[in-house]
Amino acid sequence: MARQKKGRKLDGWIILDKPQGITSTQALNKVKRALDAQKAGHGGTLDPLATGILPLAFGAATKTVPYVMDSTKIYHFTLKFGEARDTDDAEGAVIAISEARPSDAEILAALPQFIGTIMQTPPVFSAIKVDGERAYDMARDGRPPELPPRPAQVDRFELISRPDADHAVFEVQSGKGVYMRSLARDLARACGSVGHIAVLRRLRVGPFKENMAVPLDFFLNSEQNPATLAETLLPLETALDDIPALALNQAEFFALSQGQAISLVDLMGRIPEAANPDEGLVRVTAAGRVKALARLSDGWLKPERLF
Repeated sequence: MARQKKGRKLDGWIILDKPQGITSTQALNKVKRALDAQKAGHGGTLDPLATGILPLAFGAATKTVPYVMDSTKIYHFTLKFGEARDTDDAEGAVIAISEARPSDAEILAALPQFIGTIMQTPPVFSAIKVDGERAYDMARDGRPPELPPRPAQVDRFELISRPDADHAVFEVQSGKGVYMRSLARDLARACGSVGHIAVLRRLRVGPFKENMAVPLDFFLNSEQNPATLAETLLPLETALDDIPALALNQAEFFALSQGQAISLVDLMGRIPEAANPDEGLVRVTAAGRVKALARLSDGWLKPERLF
């Protein structure tokens, strides 16, 4: 006899405003316990120093986590010049100092080299695995690994304020796997100084924006019951709002659900303009509901994930 899972079966998303000082996993576990939920995961790790948007997926929504993690993200961070730290943020130990403080003009001149598809060396204190070990565990043990540069997509990198000579505030729009700590570290070096992130906040993850976020304290209020807290759940489909929609009739969807590809010729006039015909992703709707994700490939619509 199968053992019954503990907790309530919930499906959907909670957009958490993660506070500073705890890991993403710790934040997820606090909300999961408050909701008495069976299954949960998060869409994109935030460092303990960082605050802001942390999408939490429950139940069937966990199937859409990879698509959320691949989506556009927006950050604000404050770069402090003059001190390099081993973690590339304010929580680390100082490993180098510099008296150089770049001007606004020098910062603006350096920014273009960090926009577009760039090669970025991840922070040593990161979750990347090296021979089966996490890089941050190796670094804490005094064995910091050599991490090779990897491609990173930065769509926008703007200087938005300069509180004083020691600090500069930036807004960044990026794709998957871009490390803000690396951007801060490398920009400071490009400006002839050293630096680290003093403040970091994530403002957006795909369709999830700051005005949708619920503070962690809301879930820690002992007067709230799990059923009331669960009212903050957003539908599973909310995570896919950034993906172009393609409507199928019931017969077409049935064929797709059986693993059959559908010729794009048969869908002419319905394919959304925003969809990339070369391996682009679409959310498939039928009878007014999101039913699946599918990919446009070689003239065919091919099923990728059914809900």
